[in-house]
Amino acid sequence: MFLKGEILVNTCSGFAIICLNDKDELLMVSQEKPNMPKRWSVPSGAIEGYERLEDCCIREVWHQTGYQVEIVKKIHENRSTTYNVDVHMTYFEVKILAGEKKVPIVDSYFWQPISKINHLNLLFEDEREVVLNYIKKKKQFT
Repeated sequence: MFLKGEILVNTCSGFAIICLNDKDELLMVSQEKPNMPKRWSVPSGAIEGYERLEDCCIREVWHQTGYQVEIVKKIHENRSTTYNVDVHMTYFEVKILAGEKKVPIVDSYFWQPISKINHLNLLFEDEREVVLNYIKKKKQFT
């Protein structure tokens, strides 16, 4: 926590991953709530205790999806304030090493074709630009 002006602000550091498979599909989370439209995001999580961000990313992705991943590189950082919480997100490109998709208790994970990204109802609208910029750069080098 810290003071921002005269308001006490909580802080949160976390990660989000961008994972493409060889079929040009992006690993995404479906956030479903009763009587609400389905909203999508890339898998993400927050640091617990004093763990390193990279360790948090690998742990959370395995826990949430059943996939063991390796971080390829950091691709984006974003700072914002939401509900008086200063949020610092780091986006990583990851590749799957092992595992298989598990059935989660709360959220559902799906591989979405990258051609559909512009048409999905996203939970965090600013993620669309991060994902599309990443895909555009990736396509330039392949």
